[in-house]
Amino acid sequence: MRWLIFAVVAGSALASKLTPPVLPLIVRNPYLSTWLGDARQPPWHEWPMFWTGERVGFSIMASVPGSDNVYPLLGRPQDSLSLDTHAEYNVSFPVYLGAHFDASTTNFTYLIPAPQPLSKSTQPVELILSFLSPITPTSTLRQSIPASYMTVHVKGSFNVNLYVDLNGQWVSGNRGSQIVWDLAHQQLGTSDKGLKTWQIHRETELLLSEERDQAEWGTLHFTGPSDLRHEAGTSGIVRPRFARTGTLQNEIDDDFRGIMDDEPIFAFSKSFHLNSSTPSHSVTDNVMFSIALIQNPVTQFASARGLTLMRPLWASWFGSVKDLLDFHYLDYHSAASLATNYSAQLAIDAYRSGSDDYVDIVGLTARQVMGATVFSGTPDDPILFMKEISSDGNSQTIDVIFPSFPFFLYTNPRWLAYLLEPLIEHMLSGQYPNKYAMHDLGTHYPNATGHADGRDEYMPVEECGNILIMGLALVNSLIYDTDAAAGSVWSSLGSASFDPNPATSAFSLSKLETRDGVFGLDDSWGGSTKGLKQAKKWVTKSYRLWKQWTSYLIQFSLRPHFQLSTDDFAGPLELQTNLALKGILGIKAMSQISETIDNTEDAKYYKNISDTYISKWEGYGISRDGSHAKLAYHWYGSWTTLYNLYADTLLCFHLEGTSSASSSPMSRNHEQKPLAPSDSNPHQPPSDKTGFVSRNVYKIQSAWYDAVRQTYGLPLDSRHLYTKSDWEFFAAAVTSKPVRSDILQSVAKWLNETTTDRPFTDLYETEGTGGWPGAHFMARPVTGGHFAFLTLDKACGGAAMDGLAFLDETADMSEDALKGNENVEL
Repeated sequence: MRWLIFAVVAGSALASKLTPPVLPLIVRNPYLSTWLGDARQPPWHEWPMFWTGERVGFSIMASVPGSDNVYPLLGRPQDSLSLDTHAEYNVSFPVYLGAHFDASTTNFTYLIPAPQPLSKSTQPVELILSFLSPITPTSTLRQSIPASYMTVHVKGSFNVNLYVDLNGQWVSGNRGSQIVWDLAHQQLGTSDKGLKTWQIHRETELLLSEERDQAEWGTLHFTGPSDLRHEAGTSGIVRPRFARTGTLQNEIDDDFRGIMDDEPIFAFSKSFHLNSSTPSHSVTDNVMFSIALIQNPVTQFASARGLTLMRPLWASWFGSVKDLLDFHYLDYHSAASLATNYSAQLAIDAYRSGSDDYVDIVGLTARQVMGATVFSGTPDDPILFMKEISSDGNSQTIDVIFPSFPFFLYTNPRWLAYLLEPLIEHMLSGQYPNKYAMHDLGTHYPNATGHADGRDEYMPVEECGNILIMGLALVNSLIYDTDAAAGSVWSSLGSASFDPNPATSAFSLSKLETRDGVFGLDDSWGGSTKGLKQAKKWVTKSYRLWKQWTSYLIQFSLRPHFQLSTDDFAGPLELQTNLALKGILGIKAMSQISETIDNTEDAKYYKNISDTYISKWEGYGISRDGSHAKLAYHWYGSWTTLYNLYADTLLCFHLEGTSSASSSPMSRNHEQKPLAPSDSNPHQPPSDKTGFVSRNVYKIQSAWYDAVRQTYGLPLDSRHLYTKSDWEFFAAAVTSKPVRSDILQSVAKWLNETTTDRPFTDLYETEGTGGWPGAHFMARPVTGGHFAFLTLDKACGGAAMDGLAFLDETADMSEDALKGNENVEL
């Protein structure tokens, strides 16, 4: 065997602008989550990995008939080839043109050089590996399918052979686990075409159990067209055999064994016949594979009816796994079209909100958010479970859902409702003993068994504030009069029919639609009279819980006692300024939630309290010199990133007292009138205050962030130089345009240079190498907070950002003042 290196070229016109350290490959849920590490190097530099960093067997090679060259493309199949000391082939490396990614797709592009006997004018074969884990905001059915696509595209004038394999590390986190496998053949309808599927699982499955965060139950299905060649066998035999012959033997080693015991691999190969008599004439071809991890049940949940094994949502629409996999494979073009529509719109909106860098940041984020979730329940009552990946592993953590919720509001707000549903159901059933909102539904996913003893992580003000803010955000997303006023561009698509049945979810999926020839699409989300009816149905069912959580905040949010906030890694602290603001905003949110069901008495009560509290808060929380918010009321000399200020703008509170106040969803509800400022006290004259939180707070924080920003971003507070990327985007969204742009560019610089080596970490150092600050957070759904700019752009019927125009007027005045002083003699 000989080793040849033709060329490795980093970057091309095809490549994305940013170069993150890790890229998503097959990412659908917490257990089907495969990434390319060390992604600034060619894809054959490292084995792909599970989100934890554990390597998984996944290799792709190409060879050219008539030559001795074999080309590793993904993973390290060359490690097996190096053991074949008597082989008559060359391990060569293609020209690598770089990676391109968007919200659903990661592509790697290569050039395979023409073999020596061909004309010097023969162009290389272009080969693209395309990984599609589709984000489909108009189709929850498709989003619920635990499967991804991999397509190999080739273009050229000489023949190429392709090889793909994976191993048992996809089905267990224990390399010693005994696995079994089989090859299934399926016909597609009445045609002569069919599919081949490798099926791999543990010999003894451990239901609802994990090992190193990987599932120990479920079957991996690796599918391709029936005309592929196949082989199961030892990696050190099968890979070299392909390198020598360019094909596989259609044989199955049925000696079931451990994952790394004479490592069994499961391979497909295909020969692309591109040969052309004219060297300049190119022929195109492709082959598509799907990879699915099928689990049933997906979780256990302490529901209102007791501990329940939860089926996957897809099982309500497909009678068998075969039906599901056939549909998924044949649905590629529809799924790809819906995903492309989402990615294209996201890129347009992100560029308008930020820059090319922001397009890449949110594109990299989308699959990571959905990769922490699993759809369950039934079409009448859908549920979306979420794992707190990498930090605690909790189920349905409220303060993990909260930072992710801008993604859901932008993409599909109903998925946010499905995330909150199991929490509301569980607490409404009386299984949680505390009066405040619970921290999570279970200590470790996938066991959402609750905390009957009430001893979950203690963040009472945090979680009450979070769920009330998200509750009003959901209500607001339902109430809009025109398509342009919808918070998500996909919300208004579909039927406007409303199901008044109190036994079903306000947001059921019982009536899927066909539009433009595509089956399985959601109906509209809110809008017109439907939205108000949905909001009332949803709030009415659980109104006593909303009141209960608000009562807790009234008692404890203005001066929070010694407790944790969501940033629990920083430790507990009393009188936290940012935490108090969240609680007060939660009370304010409840006043408008009450309006939704026409409870004007409650609405007045909560509004009066929140108005009183916010005035006191500004006196407690702002530094003596008036330049910034303190970390804690009593901690003089400290400062904090006031990221909870974001909710004031998102919920349109900042528009109060302005000409844009009518843009608030509550004001646009024609069946109600907004409360006048004096309604809480008829003897008090109307206030001339603009906004709920003073504009001055926005101004001083914007200026402060500009002063304390570091190389790689905005530190969380004065205690450390580390930051949280989700909170950076929350904070930056409500600053002046120059400050917002500078923070964005700092995060982009970090993404290009960080030494972290896991999927997009949200906790990192803003100086040095941009590495880990101690805790290793990775692949967490909280990165949905990166969508904060996008969600704000569409909030309040599109008027939210207009309400922040005063920040840029201030910035312009400051800049003019500086220019005016340039010629002053001192």
